[in-house]
Amino acid sequence: MTTPSTDLDARLELAVDAALAAGRITLEYFRREDLLVQRKDDDSPVTVADRQAEEHLRRRIGEAFPDDAIVGEELTDRPGTSEFRWIVDPIDGTKSFIHGVPLYGTLVGVERNGEPAIGVINIPALGEYVYAAIGGGAWYVHDEQPPRPARVSKCGNLAEGLFLTSEVATFDEIGRRDAYEQLEAGTRLSRTWGDCYGYLLVATGRADVMVDPVVAVWDLAALLPVIEEAGGTFTDWQGNRSFRSGNAVATNGRLHEDVLKEMTKHE
Repeated sequence: MTTPSTDLDARLELAVDAALAAGRITLEYFRREDLLVQRKDDDSPVTVADRQAEEHLRRRIGEAFPDDAIVGEELTDRPGTSEFRWIVDPIDGTKSFIHGVPLYGTLVGVERNGEPAIGVINIPALGEYVYAAIGGGAWYVHDEQPPRPARVSKCGNLAEGLFLTSEVATFDEIGRRDAYEQLEAGTRLSRTWGDCYGYLLVATGRADVMVDPVVAVWDLAALLPVIEEAGGTFTDWQGNRSFRSGNAVATNGRLHEDVLKEMTKHE
């Protein structure tokens, strides 16, 4: 990356570096037989890797930008006085992580005056990541090769598309199994290569559609800038450009309206 020249550039550089460092912390615990898994109040799993990685992210952000707010999945929100707010998820896909599946990631997002500005998706166990700042394009790195532009696919026919989601059962949680079944029937292939890895696949043109019915703000904040800067479209299920609605649809843009229509056929 080049030398930072603006407030946004400086935060993008830190976001990438801190996400990579936090990812390396998770690898210290990945596939360890003695990994202790605890349950939070909502019964979701958490590990020492989640907490240590988020502590690292918060420490780095706090040292560099002490006036910025920070929101994360595992620790208490930190208020700020600047126009920037960081939204971090140290391990997105903790269920994959604890089962030794490498499709988990570290997410770092930054808002500026309430608008999405920066996103980093790091998949440490696969050695690949993608990052973006609004107006600066999306960039993909694999195996420490030089960054190259991340671009969504050119698929223009939903019937030829690859549809991803994180967990089929979450459609049942909101009583919308029909939406999953419509998309599964309407696409060439469906898989649960989910959590943030699915969105990275859309951003890099390897998948065409990613849909999640139940997600939190820290699961999504980093994703919107990446998908948009890669040429795709990111909305909630109602078609609104938002990562605060508790659900998400990310596509290559060409298929977005068709996806939303498929999802509402039997409402």
